[in-house]
Order: sequence, then C-alpha cells, then structure tokens
Amino acid sequence: MSPATPHPAEIIAWYAEMGVSEALDETPHNHFAAPRPAPRPVLAPVPAAPLRHAAAATAPDEAAVSARTLAREARTLDELKAAMAGFEGCALKATAKNLVFADGNPAARVMLVGEAPGADEDRAGLPFVGRSGQLLDRMLAAIGLTRAEQVYIANLLPWRPPGNRTPTPQEVAICLPFIQRQIELVDPAILVCVGRPSSMALLDVKSIMAARGRWLEYDNGTRTIPALPILHPAYLLRSPLDKRLAWRDLRTLKAAIDAL
Repeated sequence: MSPATPHPAEIIAWYAEMGVSEALDETPHNHFAAPRPAPRPVLAPVPAAPLRHAAAATAPDEAAVSARTLAREARTLDELKAAMAGFEGCALKATAKNLVFADGNPAARVMLVGEAPGADEDRAGLPFVGRSGQLLDRMLAAIGLTRAEQVYIANLLPWRPPGNRTPTPQEVAICLPFIQRQIELVDPAILVCVGRPSSMALLDVKSIMAARGRWLEYDNGTRTIPALPILHPAYLLRSPLDKRLAWRDLRTLKAAIDAL
C-alpha cells in the first residue's frame, strides 16, 4: 500500500524545519553573475559624551599652564580663591566635597603650609580641623600663637586626595602655582612648611627628618622668606616619641618670631 501524498502545507513546514529559506524557480540562476548590492557606508564613530568634570580630560601640562595663568592674574586672595574654585584642571576636584583654601589671619607674620586636606578638612572646607589640626593648635598655643590672630594656614593642594593618600607629583605640579601665588599675596615674614610634601615642593627638601628645624630660604619671586620645615602633626600622632623633636622646632620658630 503506497503512502498517502502529503499535503503541500506539510511539505512547506518540513522545508522550513530543515532550514530551506528560499524558493527556487524552474529555470536555474547564476547568482555569482548577478550584480552585488552596493556596500553599506561606514558611519563615523559617534564621539563619547563629555565627562561630567573636565578635570580628568585636561592634559597635565596644559593644566599647569592654565593654573599659572589664573594664579598670576589674581590680584587679591579673594580673586585667587575664586580662580581656584573655577579651575577644572585637577582631577582631585571631581572627588572632593569642598575647596580648602585657607584659615587664620592673612595679615599674620607667620604662614603655615600643610600637605592636603583630610576627610574632616574636606567636609569643613578649612585646613587642619581634624585630630592633626587640634594637635597643631596645641603646638602653636605652646609658643603663644593662635590660629585666628597670629598665623595664616593653607595647604599645598586645596582638594583632598581620595583616601587621604599622598598627592602625586603630577597633582602637586598642577596645584603648585596656586600656593606660590598665595604665599606671594600674603607675603609673610616667616614661612613654615608642615610635613615632607610641603617642604619638598616649596623648599626642595628630600628628607624631612634631616631638614626639620633648620632655617632655609623660600624665593617668592620678589624676595627670599625665611622658611622652617617641621614635622606634620599627623606624623606626630603616629610617632609620639618624636614630639620632643617638634618641641625643639617650635622653640626655634618662637625665637625667630621674637626677633622680628
């Protein structure tokens, strides 16, 4: 008994299941001789959307040049602060909460320059307000100085490095024109560099332990300023035995202030 002839719909379904996707004519065709479709045009890549902060996209050399220009154009401390607030050349600004510009008396004879803001300073927008800042206040009080009247305090970098890490040489180079101009505008009688990064950037100190307590000179472009490197309060909190060295340095500073 011969099998029943399948229905045409069943045949089509079977072809589809087997992967047949094209119907053939009774007359054969040479598909290789047929004209090929024109190639699709290659579209130019769409540029990526700009970053939220332009700081990360700025080349370090260009950022340093921009910082020097802005710093030089600032004629007052207020203008310098505004220029730094609008500066987008340092990537640290993207992760920091606040610009930490300065604290104390701009007319003071003694200017202190620390390293960079920590978490407490970043929140408050003021330098040396955390545990190390409280120790610094006690150190200053021991030689008769108060933050509000007798000293002016700033930082090498005005923005906090993530995780309170040490600033990179690139970050220091970008921000250096701002602190240099800040020192020039304040024009203190004595400059105190607090810690190794500040001493290294401003006084070319290689070893803070070798340089601490020794009078050096800082050239602000118009005159030289007596400069004293001292140990950072954050270091003293970790190494309390070295507070005796810090006390010697404070006595050295006190003698110089009294001689003014």
